[in-house]
Amino acid sequence: MTDPDRPLLPLTGVQKAMIGIAMVAMGAGMSINFVVVAPLARKAGLTEIQVAGILTLSAAVYALLIPTWGRLADRFGRKRVMVFSLAAMGLTNMIFVFALSAALAGVLTGLTAFFTLVFVRLWFGLLSPGLQPAAMAAMTDATTPLDRAGGLGMLGACMSIGSILGPAGATALAPFGALMPIWGTIAFNLIVALVLAVVLPPTRPRPKSAKRPTPLAVRDPRVFPHLLFLFTYFIGIGIVQQTISWFIEDRYQFVDTASRSAGEAVVLHSGIAFACIAAGMIMVQFGFVQPRKPDPRRILPIGLAIVAMGYVSADLFFPFWSLALSFFAVGCGAALAVPAANALGSLSVSREEQGSAAALLAAAPPAGFIFGPLIGAMLYSFMPELPLYVSAGLVGTLAVYAVIVTSKRPLTPS
Repeated sequence: MTDPDRPLLPLTGVQKAMIGIAMVAMGAGMSINFVVVAPLARKAGLTEIQVAGILTLSAAVYALLIPTWGRLADRFGRKRVMVFSLAAMGLTNMIFVFALSAALAGVLTGLTAFFTLVFVRLWFGLLSPGLQPAAMAAMTDATTPLDRAGGLGMLGACMSIGSILGPAGATALAPFGALMPIWGTIAFNLIVALVLAVVLPPTRPRPKSAKRPTPLAVRDPRVFPHLLFLFTYFIGIGIVQQTISWFIEDRYQFVDTASRSAGEAVVLHSGIAFACIAAGMIMVQFGFVQPRKPDPRRILPIGLAIVAMGYVSADLFFPFWSLALSFFAVGCGAALAVPAANALGSLSVSREEQGSAAALLAAAPPAGFIFGPLIGAMLYSFMPELPLYVSAGLVGTLAVYAVIVTSKRPLTPS
């Protein structure tokens, strides 16, 4: 028999922190493409739909293979899969940069460039999904039922912060070249993979007496509403993240100067917008949510409403500083909404099932990014500001649902 008040495979605070940093690195490696690849691929002759198709296809493969990589992590060890997947993310992004550089130089053109980028990007979706399920499983085994929700919530928050910090880092690296932000995330991925290999303990078998909880079904009535809620939210986020660099490029019409090219200016200003989102998220997450631990049912609709208003104001006011301020508000709202939605999903099941619920909810962001970028590109081809308003309407609808339905539900299962 195992003691439910003791973790099955404990980790030190440093080891847990490194797994969190690995999730930050993964989020950065996934999202940097929306700032760098989206505008540069247009310069290589690809259409908005083709660019979105490249990223959408890899996101679909990534999301579909998460369960498979979870089983591989159980079979071969969480540490091995985490290190392999993070290194694979860095290396596949590296190959993608080489292919994109060839397209920008005119070595690859037309459909040849498109299918080459699709082929290279598919390997990202095939080889890198293992970190997320392996990290979730490791954290589940390293925590007790009492503190499991907090540990798994920390990993989700780290991934969300990484998905914003990656593009935000473009502000520091864009002056050295339009592709330098991707090289920065590649280095980050590979360095963290190396540190993980050193810091994490050797793969240890689970105690034979420990019984792994049965994975929750996608349609489990306790979790499915929360999964659908998050899936819809991340469709809205994906719509904007895919198109924001195009919106900035087309609105502000940057030109080449002696100090930087127009492409570098687009990456720099897009990075500033994402940096403002990151600043808002970090400020609210660590200045309010973590110390105050507010009721997630109360802060969820507030956060969603702030995100929706931020998207609308990004179009209503022209100066770039006002756009940056709008996205700062989006970050503040996201810091309230995403942890609250994940917490409500985890708390909808018993303590023993929280790990399975967290793993299920973790599929929502990549699943949402299967559809969001493609929808965003289609909307943008009709009207540049349309993605902002559609996303605002989608997130605003979720805010109304959160007020009418979610806020009335009990915090824990009866």
